[in-house]
Amino acid sequence: MIVSDFVLRDWGAWAPGLSSSDDWQAWSAGQKSMSAELPGAPASVPKMLQRRLNLLAKAVFHAADHCIKAGEQVPTVFSSTHGEIGKSFQMLKTIEAGEELSPTAFSLSVHNAISGLFSIVYDNQQESTVLAPGMEGIAAAFIEAAGMLSEGRDEVLLVLYDEPLPDFFPIAPFKLNIDMPCALALKIAAAGPGLAMRFCRSPEVRDDGEQPVQLLAFAKFLASDQKSLTLGNHGHSWSWHKR
Repeated sequence: MIVSDFVLRDWGAWAPGLSSSDDWQAWSAGQKSMSAELPGAPASVPKMLQRRLNLLAKAVFHAADHCIKAGEQVPTVFSSTHGEIGKSFQMLKTIEAGEELSPTAFSLSVHNAISGLFSIVYDNQQESTVLAPGMEGIAAAFIEAAGMLSEGRDEVLLVLYDEPLPDFFPIAPFKLNIDMPCALALKIAAAGPGLAMRFCRSPEVRDDGEQPVQLLAFAKFLASDQKSLTLGNHGHSWSWHKR
C-alpha cells in the first residue's frame, strides 16, 4: 500500500466571496456562502502582467499568495482537469468565425500557461509539473508531490484549480463541473513544523467526481475539524488523515 507522511506548512484557497481562512471556516460550518464577487489581480502580480490574467489565473494567484513570497524557491505541482477551457472555447469561436487568432491568447490558453506566469511573478526558478488528472482527481498532484519529497526536496507547493465548463459541454452523468472558479494552494514538506498528515490508498469504491468537484471537499476538510477524508472514483480511492 502506498503511504506518504508529510507536513502541511500552509494553505490558501479562493472562490468567489471566500479568500481568508476565516471565510473558509465559516463556509465549512455552513455560516457563509459563495458570492458573485469577481477577483481583481492580487498586489503581488506586477501591473504589466495583470492584464494577462483571466478569472481562473487570478483565483490561482490569490490562493498561492498565502503560501509563497516573491523570490522564494520551491518546486511546484499544478493540477487542473480542464485548464482555462473558457479561453480555449472563445478561440474556437474565433476560428469558426473565420477571424485571425491572437498569438497571445493562444499562448495564455495552453495547460501550463498559469504555471509559466507563476514562475515569472514569484521569480521561482524551480521545477514545475503541470497535470491534467482526469478521473484520478486531486490525488494525482499529491502522488507527484510525494515523489518530489522522497527525492529530497525540502518543500513542494501544490496548486489545484478549475473553472466551470461552458454551457454546451456534455456533463451528465459525470461529476466534473463546479459553478464557480476555485483554486487551492498547499505548501507541504517531509518534516518540520506544521500540521502532520498522512496520504494513502483506500480500499473504498467511491464516486466523488473529478478534481473540480473534489477541490471543495478538500478545502472543507482543511478548514474544519474533520480528521480524515477519502475521495476517489471506482477502484482508485485515496485518503488524507490529520495526525
